[in-house]
Amino acid sequence: MASKKDFAADEWAQLQHGLAGTVLLVSVSDPGLFDTFKEAGAAAKHYKEARRNNTSELVRELSADPGMGFGLGKNPQQLETETMSALRAASTTLKKKAPDDADAYKQFVLEVAQSVAEAAKGTSAAESAEIDKIRSALI
Repeated sequence: MASKKDFAADEWAQLQHGLAGTVLLVSVSDPGLFDTFKEAGAAAKHYKEARRNNTSELVRELSADPGMGFGLGKNPQQLETETMSALRAASTTLKKKAPDDADAYKQFVLEVAQSVAEAAKGTSAAESAEIDKIRSALI
């Protein structure tokens, strides 16, 4: 199993940016002030659970430091572009350097995305569309 020490700083940043960008992207796709608090709470709960129970050391380390500063202050289109780029780069890096962890990362990102989407009023069409884009970027 891979861990942070197996990646260069820029590679680790891409893994973090893909995760953090996913949370923000799903959240801003169907905005609402109170929804944002529920969505942030859902992401935090998901990270906490992963730190304790995920079988992947890589996912445990990412959930401890998901790089949540990424994407703040960006417009939605810029956030989407940069998040998709980070997810594609992360997927490529994992396939080369840690193929045994590639599926665990993909599953974790998609689970977090779904948790955020379901946190407020249930998953909207806009949130589902973003999750589909995220899924496509991870292939």
